Amino acid sequence: MGYRERRSYDRGPREMHKTICSDCGEECEVPFKPTEGRPVYCKECFAKHRPPRY
Repeated sequence: MGYRERRSYDRGPREMHKTICSDCGEECEVPFKPTEGRPVYCKECFAKHRPPRY
């Protein structure tokens, strides 16, 4: 049993929070409580803002 497998069993379902994407304005759900004053992006917009992977 690897590290990842051992950690996955003790976590329940993630609590999702509804919010509005700061980029496109669409309603979306995120797995964290949004902080006032910080942008929150939907999955599609987040991919556009993320630095390229090498």
